[in-house]
Amino acid sequence: MPHRIRILLQCSVTFAVDDWHVGRFSLLADELARLADVTARDRAPAGIDGDPVLLGLSRTEYDEVWLLAVDGGTALTPAECEAVNGFQRSGGGVLTARDHCNMGLWLRSIKGAGSAHFFNDPSCCEPDSSRRVRDDRETASIDWPNYHSGKNGDVQPVTVVEPPHPLMRNHRAANGRIGWFPSHPHEGAVCVPATDPRARSVARGRSLATGREFDLVVAFERTPEEPWRAIAESSFHHFADYNWDTSKGAPSFVTEPEGDAIRRSPHLLDDVRSYVGNCVEWLAPDSDRLAGGGDHDE
Repeated sequence: MPHRIRILLQCSVTFAVDDWHVGRFSLLADELARLADVTARDRAPAGIDGDPVLLGLSRTEYDEVWLLAVDGGTALTPAECEAVNGFQRSGGGVLTARDHCNMGLWLRSIKGAGSAHFFNDPSCCEPDSSRRVRDDRETASIDWPNYHSGKNGDVQPVTVVEPPHPLMRNHRAANGRIGWFPSHPHEGAVCVPATDPRARSVARGRSLATGREFDLVVAFERTPEEPWRAIAESSFHHFADYNWDTSKGAPSFVTEPEGDAIRRSPHLLDDVRSYVGNCVEWLAPDSDRLAGGGDHDE
């Protein structure tokens, strides 16, 4: 009988009370724990050899790594990124999530999913030059890419890309699809890299500021040559406690007005919870055996 899925939920920063440490993703960790054995941790203080858990990533310990790139852009070292790449080559699944501008810029060193992340950097801007402008203009300190999908505490409608991917199924919904994600005033940019045929967009949002569509999720299928699945997320705010329950609070540098849609209607989180379960199953190295998504009630 297959073992229970093992997940490393890894924040890219060392612990600081007033930052996006892993404790600010406790609701995600709880949701993951319904389906898997979860290790949730922050980056260890940097030493000569870097973070020992990241450098020692192995399929003997974990089946999936969920990388929350909550840093300013330079958190993981080349050696640590190569360890993640080695984990992928051995079949491990990887989810990557960042946010606006150059948060998590080091993700570009992650093979596969890293190539779907685009930043405010000449070497890795969005291919469409018309998008290299501020979308959200309300927070002057935050530069592009910064797609405005709504207030923290509210939700955004999700457009499922045809044909529906297993990640976007919700058997409890009337139409069988994920329909809502938590929103955020300034999401980052992900899109399908032109050079990777394994990749496809599976979900899109629409800016409340400009009306532009933008990708929310890009998924990478495994192949015999590249035997891992991966996900690129436009924002870690899809998963943060603050975006599921604003009463949990946020670091002091988050100053935008809060929304109250989720507080008034907690069922709006049903879709993202189903999505989390879909990610767990789809990313697992033995996921071809699994039914693949939707109804994860126990």
